Amino acid sequence: MGNGRTKVIACATVIEEMLPLMPPELAYEVLDFGLHLVPGSLKTRLQEAIDAACADGYDTIILGYGLCSMAVVGLQTRTATVVIPRVDDCIACFLGSREAYTAQNKKEPGTYYLTKGWIEVSDTLLDEYNRTAAKYGEARAERIMKVMLAHYKRLVYIDTGTDNQDFYRDYARKVAERFDLRFEEVKGSDDLIYRTIFGPWHDDFVLAQPGQTIQYTDFKTSATTTNNLNVFSQTLPQRKDSDA
Repeated sequence: MGNGRTKVIACATVIEEMLPLMPPELAYEVLDFGLHLVPGSLKTRLQEAIDAACADGYDTIILGYGLCSMAVVGLQTRTATVVIPRVDDCIACFLGSREAYTAQNKKEPGTYYLTKGWIEVSDTLLDEYNRTAAKYGEARAERIMKVMLAHYKRLVYIDTGTDNQDFYRDYARKVAERFDLRFEEVKGSDDLIYRTIFGPWHDDFVLAQPGQTIQYTDFKTSATTTNNLNVFSQTLPQRKDSDA
């Protein structure tokens, strides 16, 4: 994309997987994971971050988000191109593709997923139980969790290959045991995250051009753009198969 300026705006869980891949000169902003709890607040904060990046002269804004409970629908870009992975949520990003996510859902629809990033931002079933117990007491927390997990049978830990996986894997296994879920581990892939940063931005991505508003249908149709290459994909060497 010529010599334009690019900025990443990402969720705290997704940035964990992006940072090891990002060039040091790539600007980024991390938004609190807690914003997901209120999609309206996430939408507002994302729009503020996009507006600020546009005001700062960035030509391309990469969002480390998916559809995320419709939080990105209605976002407007004024002077920059906004790039978003065409996924429902970040699980597909951690698994490497929409297809990998679909395959896991077909294998077991009632699956709860964990990664290093989710554990670090305290977004696990155990954290939810502890917050609920502190507010309502343990007996009521147990009943609430039982209702919440009525249709869940499996907890999958996604090994994304980042540091200290043994610690996070053991934590995920304990969470599964605590809530009587079958524990499984799957190997993640950074392929989609890599392409989010470097391109090419083909049908796996939503591209909102300057002046456009992001629509729900953008996530259900093919991307159409005449320029799918990020500046960084032009300046860095091609990725080797051994890096995948």
